[in-house]
Amino acid sequence: MVKKVQIAIDRGGTFCDVWANIPGQGETVFKILSEDPQNYPDAPAEGIRIVLEKFTGQKIARGEKLDGSLIEYVRMGTTVATNALLERKGEKFVYLTTEGFQDVLEIGTQARPELFNLKVKKPETLYDTVIEAEERITVETSSDDPNEVVIDEADPQVKLTPSGTYVRVLKPLNVPDLEAKLVRAYEQGYRTIAICFAHSYLYDEHELIAAELARKIGFQFVSISSEVSRTVNYLQRGNSTCIDAYLTPHVQNYIRKFVSAFSTVPKVEFMQSDGGLTDAKLFRGINAILSGPAGGVVGVAETCYQNKPLVGFDMGGTSTDVSRIDGSSFDVSFDNNTAGLEISVGQLQIHTVAAGGGSILKWENGLFHVGPESAGSDPGAACYRKGGPLTVTDANLFLGRLVISQFPHIFGPSGDQPLDLEVTTRKFEELTEQIAKDTGKNLTPYEVALGFLQIANVKMANSIREITESRGFVAKNHNLVSFGGAGSQNCSAVARNLGISRVLIHKYSSILSAYGIARARVSRELKAPFVKLYVPAIKRDAEPLVANMKQRIVAELAESQGVAKDQIEFKVTFGMKYKSSNTIFEVDYDSEDIREKFLETHRREFGFVLPDSSPIFTSTVSVKGISVEKKQTKVTIEEQLEKYASVDSWPESFDSTQTVHFEDGPVETKVFKLPHLRPGDKINGPALLIDSTQTILVEKFSVATILDSHVVIDIQKAKDGEFAEIGGVDENTPLSKADPILLTVFGHRFMGIAETMGRTLQRTSVSSSIKERLDFSCAIFGPDGRLVANAPHIPVHLGSMQYAIQYQHELWKGKLKKGDVLVSNHPEAGGTHLPDITVITPVFHQGEIVFYVASRGHHADIGGAGITAMSPNSKELWQEGVSIKSFKLVSEGRFDEDGIVELFNKAGEFPGCSATRKIKDNLSDLRAQVSANQNGILLMEALFEEYGKEFVQFYMRAICFNAEQAVRQFFRKIYRQHGGKPLEAIDYFDDGTPVKCKITIDGEKGEGYFDFSGTGPETYGPMNTPASITHSCVIYVLRCLIDLNIPLNQGCLAPCHIDIPKNTILNPSDFVAICGSTISGQRITDVILKCFGVCAASQGCANSFGWGRGGKDVYTGRVSPGFATGEALGGGVGAMEGYHGASACNVHCTNTKTTDIEIVEARTPVVVTKWCIRRGSGGAGKWRGGDGATREIEARVPLRVSILSERRIYHPYGVAGGEPGSRGENFWFRKQADGGYVVTKMGGKEIIQVQPGDRVQINTPGGGGFGKSP
Repeated sequence: MVKKVQIAIDRGGTFCDVWANIPGQGETVFKILSEDPQNYPDAPAEGIRIVLEKFTGQKIARGEKLDGSLIEYVRMGTTVATNALLERKGEKFVYLTTEGFQDVLEIGTQARPELFNLKVKKPETLYDTVIEAEERITVETSSDDPNEVVIDEADPQVKLTPSGTYVRVLKPLNVPDLEAKLVRAYEQGYRTIAICFAHSYLYDEHELIAAELARKIGFQFVSISSEVSRTVNYLQRGNSTCIDAYLTPHVQNYIRKFVSAFSTVPKVEFMQSDGGLTDAKLFRGINAILSGPAGGVVGVAETCYQNKPLVGFDMGGTSTDVSRIDGSSFDVSFDNNTAGLEISVGQLQIHTVAAGGGSILKWENGLFHVGPESAGSDPGAACYRKGGPLTVTDANLFLGRLVISQFPHIFGPSGDQPLDLEVTTRKFEELTEQIAKDTGKNLTPYEVALGFLQIANVKMANSIREITESRGFVAKNHNLVSFGGAGSQNCSAVARNLGISRVLIHKYSSILSAYGIARARVSRELKAPFVKLYVPAIKRDAEPLVANMKQRIVAELAESQGVAKDQIEFKVTFGMKYKSSNTIFEVDYDSEDIREKFLETHRREFGFVLPDSSPIFTSTVSVKGISVEKKQTKVTIEEQLEKYASVDSWPESFDSTQTVHFEDGPVETKVFKLPHLRPGDKINGPALLIDSTQTILVEKFSVATILDSHVVIDIQKAKDGEFAEIGGVDENTPLSKADPILLTVFGHRFMGIAETMGRTLQRTSVSSSIKERLDFSCAIFGPDGRLVANAPHIPVHLGSMQYAIQYQHELWKGKLKKGDVLVSNHPEAGGTHLPDITVITPVFHQGEIVFYVASRGHHADIGGAGITAMSPNSKELWQEGVSIKSFKLVSEGRFDEDGIVELFNKAGEFPGCSATRKIKDNLSDLRAQVSANQNGILLMEALFEEYGKEFVQFYMRAICFNAEQAVRQFFRKIYRQHGGKPLEAIDYFDDGTPVKCKITIDGEKGEGYFDFSGTGPETYGPMNTPASITHSCVIYVLRCLIDLNIPLNQGCLAPCHIDIPKNTILNPSDFVAICGSTISGQRITDVILKCFGVCAASQGCANSFGWGRGGKDVYTGRVSPGFATGEALGGGVGAMEGYHGASACNVHCTNTKTTDIEIVEARTPVVVTKWCIRRGSGGAGKWRGGDGATREIEARVPLRVSILSERRIYHPYGVAGGEPGSRGENFWFRKQADGGYVVTKMGGKEIIQVQPGDRVQINTPGGGGFGKSP
């Protein structure tokens, strides 16, 4: 039999990497540009043409048909699907969904993607039109309600699903109505449809009927959610199904075009996002999104075998992908975000950061910026000779870390020129001149280039921390596997930043994704719902389902790819979770103790397990069939190192030298060609190791060992004084003026630590408000309690947290010890409202506090008189739950559980008040906050150890000074724009209480005076607002209007003088109710923005909507079991010049996620009957305000329902002639015996008792318009 060519291709964003095994010639690898339209139309086809020329020895003209009979297989990873999604160039299609939910995908999670962008831009929906089907399913039981539900199996509406869950058919599918709607869509030209019905992951009958009907009418591609994803979460499943419909026809069109390049079509397989191969005919859009990066993860697992876990570091041209691999297994995530859309389809856990070789380098506001914009492949970097900007690649070239003669000659208009050092040099010189002009710092162009690389390396290191330390793994306990075209020049610096001591580089590192695709295996996975209470015999119940799924996989792999049954191995997993959680972990079906394996995974990921009595459920069962690989002898890296340990070979001969610039100056560096080195050779850094596809930088104080197929770099710790960061510190370094490079580095480090604290808190918390709705913030503070870095979590916390820290700092001065942790939520002590509990940890060095870390989280139930912590009827602070001015939660390392429980219980001793219903959740979340603080401490202490106390504290002050200067410049600009005139505005709460603000600016000093005199008195109700919230609103508005990526810290407020009269609604006494203060913050923000006149009013509310039952009876005092849940509802965004406001999203001070409709129903005994945009509620104008939203629920049991809202009396105002937005409205639909409803209009702040069948509808306000309508 004649041997054929094997080809694997990774078509990336910048380069198309090609690996081929050519009979008689061995392996060959090369790169071409992914986009080069002047020379070829399709990069993969061009790569195959080049391979066939090498194989046949004959010239093949571009455009000539390729002979696929010479090819054994073509395996490809491609960005075709990803690019189509990002560029919105997919298929036109119809979205078919359940009645009442036509806007759910447009609403999304409600959270704004960019916190400080007043022009909120939500991800665009993929569908062209929506059809609502008359049908409805819901689940029969709810996990949060402890009251027993009796299932009536004789009820014809009740169905037992194959998963073991009971559902109720509330409304059968109206087939005639649907058929008429689909026919109309077909006649309008639609040929593709995506179908997603509520709870179809459990009960798919309605979807299957609709799909068959669509095919009968003539729709050519039908994607149904119950086939795409079998997991709870309507939003994610709907997005996944739409992506599949949007991309699959596009992907298949590309495949048809690709195979048309062949005279005889070879076997073509594509890499899927989960790391398995599939036949081209079966390749679907939803499985194609991580097609290329998945190949790199497979390549790492297949080539870098060892006992130690690995971090994959894939630094490409456009971005950097990082992953974690333990052995040969991959971590697969079913909760992902793609192009801003949340999806629920299995993908390898790969985290992407916008810092690659093509990331654009900028100098802005006194800081260095790397990315997120990329130069791509066209025009590409400045050195690509197509007029591109400076990039990371240019920095590496300029610093001598690339050898021009060895880099492919594929640049310039004709695609045959080398890299251009001259233009890169000129651009760095120009940029250095600009930096000197702005700062007075006389840096050299080389120092500037090194500075940019430092920033890039810090960003990439932070990304690696996210997939390791944020998931409970210690980063330094891994080895780093570097691959991708730019990885080997930066990997050692990134590893050193993380404390990783060893870097592994495969001989095909620059094309490892392509090589991994060549080594990948064919796979097919099926998932089915399997909702059961875990019992030791659960596998017996699952066996029939598992057997059926295996049979289906065998049949599919045999038919599509010729894989015999005995060549398939199966991996079976249960999706498992606690009853009270939505976080699902995949647990091996064949584990000796399935329950213990789940607990082990939960403990590692979240840092805790719930009590033994907590019910554990399976949610899904998955079966993955994988083709068995040919038996290969795998030699680990450790075995190879041991093999050559006795070899003492330090090559003296080298191929050339090149000047390479390091942090402490230029070094004439030896250049070694890898093919000239032998296994066992060792090379001291600095050195450059090169071959036809890669350039490896071996830094100073590192040793490279050459193995059979790898280069191993051991990074040795530099001796004191032998390695200085650019702008590094020694005893002669003056602290009078910050180095702009280190200023940026510390900015990223501080922010990265705060963000890591946030991820730790989310990971280790148990409540849905913190873990799922993300209602928390984490921050770092200086030794005086002033804010240094606040991760961009919840805006209302931004400026207010520092007042909580400063209050405790003064209160406990000289009394705290190492290991102490404080807790507070009281408004007088810098709190916002009582549910927001702040945990504060001081950090000591040589007996003095050197910094603080703190985390603030929203605890949904803290007791009080309301059904939730947001009680609309509260008048006094004691009615709102536990209030803590200061309490030592941890004393020298001991958690005072008894003391904090006593405080929580006291909240139930007041008239009409209950204690918290979920004290275990409160305790778990407090421990999670302590854990998040501890994580921040460890990272900050590492920073102190790296740089020294004085230096770190100097840059704490310097980063604040940088923000302060940006604010002062802003004030001076505003002063000029308004001719020095004061800026004034007034607005009114719904009870008529005025909020008045006057801003006077000192143009010379660049200072702003915010005077709230004229604001109304504190009220006998819940809308009173602690003064700290007004400070948060000021810092938020300033950050939005400055529109530069400045750090969030005390410096933003340093030029601000804020005067709030005491005993007003914005600075109340310490005993009045304040639970609505976060809603009041929306109104304060609107008023401040109104002063500047830049935008119309947004919805001015957060619409705190809650329901539940149980707790203490007001009249009898009897405590009954129950639950409480709450959510904040978005509304319209105010319009601006050049901008129509966004609809149905959280605005300004709030940015939490809403709870998915299926999860609401699975947890609580309600049916969500509507969740849609309130069309037409935005204010008219030249630029329209965004529309509000409508959320409607139907009670299935007696419930208490509460709403705390504003803008029900006063409209959100328009600006510059724009019309106001619609006011919000709240309605109670009382079910009558004849099936009808009596409609009662509710006020803005109410608690009502509803009965089964009653509905409550919340209509949120629209945003105001901007400018007169044309």
